[in-house]
Amino acid sequence: MPHTETPGTEAAPATRLRWWTELPLIVLVYACYSAGRLVVRGDVSDAVDHGLAILRIEKALYLNAEHPLNRLFTREPWIGIPADFWYASLHYLVTPAVLIWLFRSHAVRYRAARTWLMTSTFIGLIGFTLLPTCPPRLLDASYGFVDTMAHYSSYGWWGGEASAPRGLGGMTNQYAAMPSLHVGWALWCGVILWRYGRTRLTKTAAVVYPLVTTIVVMGTANHYFLDAAAGAAVMGAGLLLAPFVTRGADRLKARFLPGATPVPADSEGTPAPIVSAGCQTSPGERFPRQRYPESRYGSGSEPGASPSDAGEGAAAPAR
Repeated sequence: MPHTETPGTEAAPATRLRWWTELPLIVLVYACYSAGRLVVRGDVSDAVDHGLAILRIEKALYLNAEHPLNRLFTREPWIGIPADFWYASLHYLVTPAVLIWLFRSHAVRYRAARTWLMTSTFIGLIGFTLLPTCPPRLLDASYGFVDTMAHYSSYGWWGGEASAPRGLGGMTNQYAAMPSLHVGWALWCGVILWRYGRTRLTKTAAVVYPLVTTIVVMGTANHYFLDAAAGAAVMGAGLLLAPFVTRGADRLKARFLPGATPVPADSEGTPAPIVSAGCQTSPGERFPRQRYPESRYGSGSEPGASPSDAGEGAAAPAR
């Protein structure tokens, strides 16, 4: 019968992806992302202006989730401290874990998902470059925000400057708030877990992880609501651009590494190669337990069927 490909999936590459080639690629992309954040720090006054502009837009839209969440996280340590650990840790743990799980369990889906994530990350880096934004925690205290990372710094490894380890706060760009890739990456993880997870636990995690991450980034005063919305938009843009990036990468591979071109997916209705090509069979011969469509031969009238196969009283085929 014709071999068809499920819509939205891609063919497995001719050269199987290996972890020792994937790991350096991911490290390289993350290094570029981190270096870009460091190099493009932006002017502080511009970053503050952008942060205040976001607050004004949210006020005009009657959006003010940050203040009540931040007050709750500051007033209740049993909420604020786990939220700080969530913000400082899971961003760097869950995303690689989902990548590894996808690579091992759904290898044919891995390349498209990885390309989507990397494309979105680079789009986020462009956002940091063009729109350095002061997060709520770094605004003047008169705006009513408390930096919970600094407030609870004695409970964690981070200092009062950022979520980086103590003494390394100057190694990060604290004005890389727009868009929120904490939310963007969490949304990517949620989509992957929902789409390819097979258990109720993975489906639940697919919903809970991005939702809680969005609440955490606002409650800890690290992002505005519009930062979180922009993070989701960046992931959407990356999803749309990922096929073009994949095709561009394939062209480069075909040009410089001819042996690494991918195998194209079978189109709808394209027959698969005939496995029995070159083999000869006698008329009426059939393989054991082979079934034939009823629409072609009629019920109980397979080629070469014995009377017992065709039904009692049926005539045996002429030899």
